This record gives sequence, C-alpha cells and structure tokens, in this order.
Amino acid sequence: MSHFTRISLEQAAAMLAQDQVRLVDIRDPQAFAAGHVADAFSLNNQNLPQFLREVDVQTPLLVMCYHGHSSQGAAQYLASQGYERVYSVDQGFEGWRQLYPFVCGS
Repeated sequence: MSHFTRISLEQAAAMLAQDQVRLVDIRDPQAFAAGHVADAFSLNNQNLPQFLREVDVQTPLLVMCYHGHSSQGAAQYLASQGYERVYSVDQGFEGWRQLYPFVCGS
C-alpha cells in the first residue's frame, strides 16, 4: 500500500536545507504568487499530468498546502502514483510563514 509521512515544519526545513527533496505547493496560484517558500513548485490540476510525466518517482517530495490538511490528500495521491518518499508538511504554509517569516513573493 502506498503511503506518505507527516513531518513537522522543522523537519521540512532541514530536508530543504540539505537539498534532499522537491517542495510542491498545492495552494491556489494566486496564493502561491502572493508568497511561497523559496524554490517551491506550484502544483495544480493544470500542470499535474506534466509533473507526473517529468518528475522521477524516486524524487522525494514535500507537499505543502495552507494549513497541513489538504496536503495529506495530495501526498496520498502522489504516493499512489508511485512516488516512493512523500511527506506532508504539518501546519502548512501558514505555519511556515510564522516560523520562517521570509518567503518569496511577499
């Protein structure tokens, strides 16, 4: 059975600092444009098919949404598509913005 792992903001930051993962932000494009974590990829229904074709399933993925709830469903979906290491970021972008105030686009 495909599964994902929930991780804390601190764990996500450590993984990003070590350049071990690809961060996908599933918030709507307007919210992403207003502010996002550096190097995040805005993943949405329009670019999902291309993402699935182009990103190797062995690429570790961090999935971020607004508060850490929707990212769990998206992470489960990506795991069901064969991605082997998928992580849902608890507290999402809103938590990230409070803990790490500098974000791109803001």
